[in-house]
Amino acid sequence: MQKASWRTCNHTEELAIQHPADEKLQEKAWGAVVPLVGKLKKFYEFSQRLGKLKVLLIVTSLVKKMFIHSRKREQALAKQFAEILHFTLRFDELKMTNPAIQNDFSYYRRTLSRMRINNVPAEGENEVNNELANRMSLFYAEATPMLKTLSDATTKFVSENKNLPIENTTDCLSTMASVCRVMLETPEYRSRFTNEETGNGGRHNTL
Repeated sequence: MQKASWRTCNHTEELAIQHPADEKLQEKAWGAVVPLVGKLKKFYEFSQRLGKLKVLLIVTSLVKKMFIHSRKREQALAKQFAEILHFTLRFDELKMTNPAIQNDFSYYRRTLSRMRINNVPAEGENEVNNELANRMSLFYAEATPMLKTLSDATTKFVSENKNLPIENTTDCLSTMASVCRVMLETPEYRSRFTNEETGNGGRHNTL
């Protein structure tokens, strides 16, 4: 992933706010923001599933087998966990560098509230009810929402699995961190990652 970006509709939203009586501008801005909120909803729903993943339990319970016996199944689980961490960091990077994400969601909520007050139907599968909108707002208000989800899930996992030595969890995370450091310090691996990230022809990745 060479560079990620968020295709905001801030300009359209600003025009709609400046000309509240212009129905065409209102419709254009609404039509532009709804698909974006649909994406935000999907990422939020993914974060909820992420917090319940059993892969953390499996990986940490098999940590010694994973790095001593190097079984393929355990290695595959470790790779899956590493990919989750990679996605988490890249998503949070995008969120931190694109304030337009929260601006778009705020515009959506204000507009939806106004439409409901005026009894204007807001059809479409991307509509977010008030309860879900509140939860999404809290999620996106975090500086690193996905990382916080993983952190909270890890804390909950440790507290709910007291029979599992806490060293399994900490050893797993520290070992994976060490592996990542070694891979970044090894020119061969670093070059391979660079080639994979630029393999899309230099195109920007977007949400």
